[in-house]
Amino acid sequence: MRTISIDAAVDEIGMGRFQRKLLLLCGMGWAADAMEVLLIAFALPAIAEEWGLSAAQKGLLGTAIFVGMLAGAWLWGRLSDLVGRKIGFISTVAVDSVFGLLSAFSPNFIVLLILRALTGFGVGGTLPVDYSIFAEYMPAKKRGQYLVLLEAFWAVGTILAAGLAWLIVPRFGWRALLAVSALPGVIIYFFRRHVPESPRYLMVKGRTAEAKAVLLQVAAENQITLPEFELLPLKTESSNKISQLWHPQLRRTTFLLWLIWFCISLGYYGVFTWLPSYFRAAGMTMLPVYQNTFILALAQLPGYFSAAYLVEKWGRKLTLAFYLGASGVFTFLFAAATSINVLVAMGIWMSFFTLGAWGALYAYTPEAYPTNIRGTGMGAASGMTRIAGAIAPTLGALLLGGGSIVLPLSVFAGAYVVAGAGALFLNRETRQIPLADTL
Repeated sequence: MRTISIDAAVDEIGMGRFQRKLLLLCGMGWAADAMEVLLIAFALPAIAEEWGLSAAQKGLLGTAIFVGMLAGAWLWGRLSDLVGRKIGFISTVAVDSVFGLLSAFSPNFIVLLILRALTGFGVGGTLPVDYSIFAEYMPAKKRGQYLVLLEAFWAVGTILAAGLAWLIVPRFGWRALLAVSALPGVIIYFFRRHVPESPRYLMVKGRTAEAKAVLLQVAAENQITLPEFELLPLKTESSNKISQLWHPQLRRTTFLLWLIWFCISLGYYGVFTWLPSYFRAAGMTMLPVYQNTFILALAQLPGYFSAAYLVEKWGRKLTLAFYLGASGVFTFLFAAATSINVLVAMGIWMSFFTLGAWGALYAYTPEAYPTNIRGTGMGAASGMTRIAGAIAPTLGALLLGGGSIVLPLSVFAGAYVVAGAGALFLNRETRQIPLADTL
């Protein structure tokens, strides 16, 4: 009987029905999360009008979900390394959907603020858990491409949120938008319960027999017959503490990834949370605001697809740096536009490159950490996203206070450029190399 590594077993099983189903389940959850995060930007004008919110209150409402996401990212990511991926894979989507649905029935601003923070607690856990379990089931040759494609479901959620806002808010109001947007996650919850625990996680925990059983189950679903095998035991790791993120082998990677995640998030949420307001400041009426926001959301999809191709041709680092730099350039050109047509054209390219950059970053980050702290590493990095996401709406409100969109957008363009420079200094390329399991 042959003895093979977990990497060899996953590669032999390959890309089949199980991985495509997992992509759909992760992706639909990710789309549902995008809807929960971004729909407030579309609903905010109507909410502000109903309750007479000040600029500070509007900024606080945009910030609330990110405060919850920060707590969720750290807790669920850490939990996925300590007790397994599956518990978070099931629970996070349930939490964000239930509280997202309850948000539609908020009687006042304070209750809505609390419910959006609780929604964020579930959303924040989806990133580290979903990307960890998905990466661990993928063969090395397909991993980068499909990690970017998974991130493309965020664009699907954005498109759905923009489209639903366009159709629902003018006719039925913001409460109907929040209620409808929460329903997909409720449905996804029931399908996720049938996904088995990550075999790579089981191996790290020394549960070799269980890992082999899962691999055989996945192979059967892919209609692959594996020759009789035993799994090569992994080196045991003495610690999977949070401090391992600052191990000498990971110190530079962690610092730069935190910087990149913070800066790209500051730019992205600073721009897209206030995008309808930027369009309004440029002179658009409400209906064209929703129409053009929807067009910019559509531009995200080719951005992801191009990045999915380039991460396997150029590598993760170069693709990430290029797309971040281009995001900064087109965000500045968006700010400097002197006509509505130019504004929309530059916005399309800004959207294209920004979301492509997100895709490349989501491909790189789970590959940069070993299995025993992958969820922790993803959760900590995405925590930087939540901090920046909490700051960006308020910062956008302050910088937009003078009425000009040039100042806030120039600041957010600079954040993209800083993130791109950080990507160039990442210390290793992860394209098509086996995932590390321990340090």
